[in-house]
Amino acid sequence: MAKSCKGLAMELVKCLSESDCVKVDKRPYRECAKEKSPSISSECVGLRETYFNCKRGQVDMRARIRGNKGY
Repeated sequence: MAKSCKGLAMELVKCLSESDCVKVDKRPYRECAKEKSPSISSECVGLRETYFNCKRGQVDMRARIRGNKGY
């Protein structure tokens, strides 16, 4: 189950690396992912929310029995 969110994580990093927050402001990925900045596209915000839900599903016992939805 640890790898079920890996695809989302890679897409989130790719999306953030193309954003102005990382390119122009030269800020780290983690700092850009935490905030709701206009320099981050709505696609990245959606990926961040989906990744959060995927990671939360790994901790939720009901979801662990059924299995995480995965990517």
